[in-house]
Amino acid sequence: MRGSDLRLPSLTGLRFLAALAVFGFHLNALGLFGGGPAESVVGLLFGPGAIGVSFFFVLSGFVLTWSARPDDTAASTWRRRAARVFPNHVVTWSLAVVGLLLLGVHDVSPLAVVLGLLLVQAWIPVPDVYFAVNTPAWSLSCEVAFYAAFPLLLKGIDAVRSRWLWPLACALVLGVLLVPVAAMPLSDGAAYWLVYICPLTRVLEFALGMVMAKIVQRGRWIGVKALPAFGLFLLAYFGSAHLPGTFGYVAATIVPLALLIPAAAVADVDGVRSVWSSRVAVRLGELSFAFYLVHHAVIRTLAEALEETGFRGPPAAVAAGVMLLVSLGAAWLLHRFVERPAYRLLARGRGQPVQAV
Repeated sequence: MRGSDLRLPSLTGLRFLAALAVFGFHLNALGLFGGGPAESVVGLLFGPGAIGVSFFFVLSGFVLTWSARPDDTAASTWRRRAARVFPNHVVTWSLAVVGLLLLGVHDVSPLAVVLGLLLVQAWIPVPDVYFAVNTPAWSLSCEVAFYAAFPLLLKGIDAVRSRWLWPLACALVLGVLLVPVAAMPLSDGAAYWLVYICPLTRVLEFALGMVMAKIVQRGRWIGVKALPAFGLFLLAYFGSAHLPGTFGYVAATIVPLALLIPAAAVADVDGVRSVWSSRVAVRLGELSFAFYLVHHAVIRTLAEALEETGFRGPPAAVAAGVMLLVSLGAAWLLHRFVERPAYRLLARGRGQPVQAV
């Protein structure tokens, strides 16, 4: 099954669901609801929402491999990835720096600003560096490292015989499961960085996505359907909050994600319609990258305004809705006036890859 010319709308739709989980996670971390039933509900739904980043990493490896063409060169791959990532990042990063200055936040070091702008911050195990300025951009630092390694990784995976693809996938899953074990002797901060931030450990998820794409393309898929895979993911998602140490960050959901993403892709190839492939879901999915980059700054800025006005209590649900709508509006502007035109210009006319992350 060759995938480069086949579109995968369900994966686009699922992208927004993952971005929304991260949005809810940051909203929950803010403590806007100030106790009571509303806070409990938000904590239940979005407490594990940081897992959405794991979805993006596995998805990224899957779609890049799915959309790869035999005539691709490393230079053309890197150019398209840079055209996808850097315009949105540079704009949102610059606006976030201006926002911090306007809010009177001066404790961000110039070095952290520069490292984040260059997307190398995830390599530095210091929270004030990898979470500086625009917090979600740390994951782009990982993605850039993955993209740099992608041509070499693809060459290696292409050389793997089909019968060894599933054992390779299992080995990568085992690697993900062993990372929190290796982190157990470390301090809490070091363990968190190793398990959740470090590009050298998170590349396992990206590589797993690549292998799963090859499994589907070579006709080795085991027939798991998208709906049961999604149900398994939900069980793991909500169950992750009850796991000890750092096991809930990535390890808890890696198997369901490794099944869900190819299952949704196979459903699209087979022409099976779902809520994720609906027009609304796909449109929201197209905005997901921009939404992911702008939402934290929107939450932080509006929260500062609420703090100044003393807005608290049950109406915080209204504030959360406003934050969501403002984030979507800002994402549309970024997607319409930065992401799309910059990609067309910088990618030199090459057709857009399938739902590229």
